[in-house]
Amino acid sequence: MDMDKVKQLQEFVDDSNRIVFFGGAGVSTESGIPDFRSVDGLYNQKYDYPPEQILSHTFFMHKPKEFYRFYYDKIMITGIEPNAAHKKLAELEKAGKLDAVVTQNIDGLHQKAGSKKVFELHGSTLRNYCMKCGEFYDGDYILSCKDKSDFDGIPRCEKCGEIIKPDVVLYEEGLDDYQVSGSVNAISNADMLIIGGTSLAVYPAAGLINYFRGKHLVLINKGETSRQTSADLVITDPIGQVLDMITC
Repeated sequence: MDMDKVKQLQEFVDDSNRIVFFGGAGVSTESGIPDFRSVDGLYNQKYDYPPEQILSHTFFMHKPKEFYRFYYDKIMITGIEPNAAHKKLAELEKAGKLDAVVTQNIDGLHQKAGSKKVFELHGSTLRNYCMKCGEFYDGDYILSCKDKSDFDGIPRCEKCGEIIKPDVVLYEEGLDDYQVSGSVNAISNADMLIIGGTSLAVYPAAGLINYFRGKHLVLINKGETSRQTSADLVITDPIGQVLDMITC
């Protein structure tokens, strides 16, 4: 751990009152959730279809059974808990230092840790809706359908029998306008932006950081990102360990 960089991060935090955190899969890997692009991530594992194809709108509509087989196995991970990064961000918000969390993750761990203002760019596995009547179902209901022989593993609405779709943004689908506008507003008004656990490779989400015009830009990520040259501080240590050392 580079303590000089941690000290500088603390100084930036002390100097800021409108911090926004922009995070990706690397924030949740310390909770046991695999990321998408690391050596052991989802994109480097072999299935009958590439993960990018399975997690597309077209595939979901045409092969829902195969979609949900992958979804149960690799996306709906149970027993996960917030890690030190999630908890520290919630503490910073409670202390009045952090304005918002903008996340590309769909696991709901920021809210579980106590964060109140969270913009979920790619949706959440905790919300699911019937494609016909719009009835809401939580993640537990989706998991309960996994072994139902009459459903053949496909979650269906108890009211109308139609297929239930997770409220997650699949490939070929656009981002939610409310989540995007809220993220843009938060980032535009931030005096400090912490980008953590993301390679900034997923667009259009990654492009939102272009709206930052504040004083301190910090990158905390194990791998390289395209924004390192423009950052005021770059830290390559595990994000949970780094944020855990910051005081509010």
